Amino acid sequence: MDEVECVVAGAGVVGLAIARALAQAGREVIVLEEAETVGTVTSARNSEVIHAGIYYRAGSLMAELCVRGKRALYAYCADHGVPHRNCGKLIVATTAHEAERLAAIRAHAEANGVDDLQALSGPEAQALEPSLACVAALLSPSTGIIDSHGYMLALRGDAEEAGAAFAFHSPLLNARKTDDGFALDVGGADPMTLGCRLLINAAGHGAPALARAIDAMPTDQVPSGYYAKGNYFSCSTRAPFSRLIYPVPEPGGLGVHLTLDLAGQARFGPDVEWVETMDYEVDPARSARFYPAIRKYWPELPDGALQPAYSGIRPKIVPPAVAVQDFVIQGPQQHGVGGLINLFGIESPGLTASLAIADHVAALAS
Repeated sequence: MDEVECVVAGAGVVGLAIARALAQAGREVIVLEEAETVGTVTSARNSEVIHAGIYYRAGSLMAELCVRGKRALYAYCADHGVPHRNCGKLIVATTAHEAERLAAIRAHAEANGVDDLQALSGPEAQALEPSLACVAALLSPSTGIIDSHGYMLALRGDAEEAGAAFAFHSPLLNARKTDDGFALDVGGADPMTLGCRLLINAAGHGAPALARAIDAMPTDQVPSGYYAKGNYFSCSTRAPFSRLIYPVPEPGGLGVHLTLDLAGQARFGPDVEWVETMDYEVDPARSARFYPAIRKYWPELPDGALQPAYSGIRPKIVPPAVAVQDFVIQGPQQHGVGGLINLFGIESPGLTASLAIADHVAALAS
């Protein structure tokens, strides 16, 4: 049986960041990935927003790691030439009732360490974005956008330069506890058994199932997985905005927001559609719910302008009736299995938080 010090299961953005951190710390790392390349699932199907950390529950891992990760991500992009733009975001109130809620949003953000939000009147917001309809707004100057694929390629390059190896088409099927680590059964065209001392379960949607396939893992410590699909629509006309536009959050979600790609093309979403399988098809009929929501802040959206773009599926570990979840990062102190770290429910803002998540995991693994 071949032996390696560390195995990371999953080559999404978080797995890549963890592999990079471990390899740069001088550890021997192999990344196992069942797909043909890096970041083909959740990491490839998101809004590519660098989040500020405004909405997450105060004191949560999401809040802490998003704020830390945002700062690290901007610095990383600048150092590595990863395409990104610190374009900013407007949270817009289109009624007096919504405007009253902006102060509470700002206070919540400050509790999370986001201290740069600026309160704007309707005219002040419209001076920044003339096509915007609102009565008041908050400007988040530290929100941005990123080329997520370019970022993942940079992380992979860093990891490989530090000595990490990648095995694609190599699903981790199960793991058995040994005296000094784990024996891993790896599938694919050339199945093998691989020994390791440290196992990082960063398998995204597959993390709960993989945890259950580790013989020593207590099953009561493994959450159930749920699929929350988010549909995006593109716009056939160029939207006249240079910043991201988010409505004041509504019960159950952040509303239909406008994001931009690095070419300036607008896209709207995501909504929330609970599904049973990994189905990425976007139903064109869902646009009927998008038009009235978007026209609250962009009244001039033309009829027929919305076209199905793509969808992503969040790796939820709470059912639809539960509104809020947090990242779950379990080490031996939580589950009692030496040499094992599980990551569950790493949905948005996982990309923004990825470098901070990697530091957190590396500290647990030290």
